[in-house]
Amino acid sequence: MTEFAVVCPPYYSHMRLFEALAEELRCRGHGVHFIVNAGAAEMISAAGEGIFVHEVGRRSRHDLDRLIARAAGGGTPLAVLRTVRDAARLTEDLCREAPALCRELDVTAMVGDQMEPAAGLIARHLGLPLVSVASALPVHDDPTVPLPFLGWPYDPSETGLKRNRGGVTVAGLLLARQKKTIVRWANVFDLPGIATLGDCLSTTCQISQLADGFDFPRQPSPIRHAVGPIRRRGLDEAGLPIRRDPARPLVFVSFGTLQGHRLRLFRKIAKACQRVGADCVVAHCGGLTEAEAATIGARLVTDFVPQRAMLAEADVCVTHAGMNTVLDALEAGTPMLAIPMAFDQPGIAARIVHHGVGLRLTRGHLSTRSIAACLERLLRMSSFTDNVLRIGRDIQRSGGVKLAGDIIERAVAAPGAFERPAGRDSHVGT
Repeated sequence: MTEFAVVCPPYYSHMRLFEALAEELRCRGHGVHFIVNAGAAEMISAAGEGIFVHEVGRRSRHDLDRLIARAAGGGTPLAVLRTVRDAARLTEDLCREAPALCRELDVTAMVGDQMEPAAGLIARHLGLPLVSVASALPVHDDPTVPLPFLGWPYDPSETGLKRNRGGVTVAGLLLARQKKTIVRWANVFDLPGIATLGDCLSTTCQISQLADGFDFPRQPSPIRHAVGPIRRRGLDEAGLPIRRDPARPLVFVSFGTLQGHRLRLFRKIAKACQRVGADCVVAHCGGLTEAEAATIGARLVTDFVPQRAMLAEADVCVTHAGMNTVLDALEAGTPMLAIPMAFDQPGIAARIVHHGVGLRLTRGHLSTRSIAACLERLLRMSSFTDNVLRIGRDIQRSGGVKLAGDIIERAVAAPGAFERPAGRDSHVGT
């Protein structure tokens, strides 16, 4: 039996993925210890027999909620700098207290989110096998692929390569605070050569829920594994709260747990749906008050709906291009209108366009008219549905959490599984 430490940032979508992994590992007889920042324990619903939650640091839940709200502020350079600073502080708390906790718990392996460098730093410091998991777009070093938070198209020409190199330079400036934190703790842990987020990834096993068929072309690697959506097994969804009108198209709108407060945008989308003769269902994920929700003018406005069931009924999904919603839409065979707002959403939206499974609108071009024009194209052109169904079949066969569990067990049991000093598997933040 392996005693796993699980480390991920305190965002709900990341927590849900790692809960699924934790339950899979527990069902296989392993012990699982979530090590999270103070204030995040109550965000985890999978705690129970064989799964334990430990907090480090001294933040309150209120402090953590404010940090998460700031992260949802958008993708402007100032917002990115603020989010990087906040994330670096969370990394500091983990690096300061988690090593001693891991020793106390007799942890023998670590599963860490790619976006949290503390996982790689601590695993190397303690000499533990590490599996890096991408909840968002995977962080891989490929000069032909734009960085995850950029909405640039795939272009392997010299022009595209030059543009991507420029993006890496700008990223280095934006991520300077993160790099400073990584270098500081690498020095404390006596880990020469580790300076970037990419240096903190596992050198032996990296798992992504992004299906290969939905990514940009990449060079294959024996340590990288695309397993498809990582969800808790046996998670049944309730029935839908509405009955659709078979004579009218149905548009489902969701911007996830961090962007559900976009009231003005929800109103524009509802009006656009009226223009094209479609019913509109909005899930604001708790981001709006009841009074605000009542002003949207959609057929149904609610906090949450059974998303996968909803997408199976919908003709189009309007999304912020969050990874989980996009994978669910692909699996359901539902074309998308992507309106990316922050994090890796521009990069996911670029893949939506690249594979012809939807359209993208930038936040500077959002009008009722432009949204309606996109919805009309998505509803009229069968090529979008054909492309979605093709990729969706790949996702349905991808393996998901069971395959991820198989890979993790093999990785930590393999000879040479213990982490080596920094490899150069990514240029993010250099």
